[in-house]
Amino acid sequence: MQPTRILIADDHKIFREGLRTLLTNQPGVEVIGEADNGRTTVAMAADLQPDVVIMDVAMPELNGIDATRQVASSCAQTKVLALSMHADSRFVTRMLTAGAHGYLLKDCAFEELTLAIQTVLDDDVYLSPGVAGVVVRAMQSRVDELGTQAPELTPREREVLQLVAEGRTTRDIAGLLHVSVKTIETHRKQIMDKLELRSVAELTKYAVREGLTSLDG
Repeated sequence: MQPTRILIADDHKIFREGLRTLLTNQPGVEVIGEADNGRTTVAMAADLQPDVVIMDVAMPELNGIDATRQVASSCAQTKVLALSMHADSRFVTRMLTAGAHGYLLKDCAFEELTLAIQTVLDDDVYLSPGVAGVVVRAMQSRVDELGTQAPELTPREREVLQLVAEGRTTRDIAGLLHVSVKTIETHRKQIMDKLELRSVAELTKYAVREGLTSLDG
């Protein structure tokens, strides 16, 4: 039987190393790579085609929500399992909507993680007990929110917004996304117009509130 091939995506090196050690000691498991940001995760997933990506939600350059959306689109057989410190409904529901097959909190026992991995490999969804209620409550309030939702940003606008909120210059963002400076300026204007925001500070506050990025170190 082929081992379960796992890619770990988290921006904290000590966490990745600890998780790699625990997983490597499990029979039938192979850790095939580690990524410290969402953009690298997407590239490695496309190249390595892992069975499971253990995905942090708050990562630099490209957050786990948008990285999950891209992995789900390009790697049909790969299961994404979110492992996060955030139990907020915004993070949980957006990860699941983006294509994640499960959501765990980082304070879970390792035995729960192994159970979650097997569950998603069996094409079922796994939710930590601590977030299952969050999902139910979010679904119950969904109808009330439909009339007051913020304007929807495109995936590229979300990428640009995260990078702006992380303090990247327009030229840096253009280079990272392989487009012109003018294109990034246009995206930023469209984002500000859609959200009716007028400063980088307001954009940053919005990005943090919506779970696109984090001010944590």
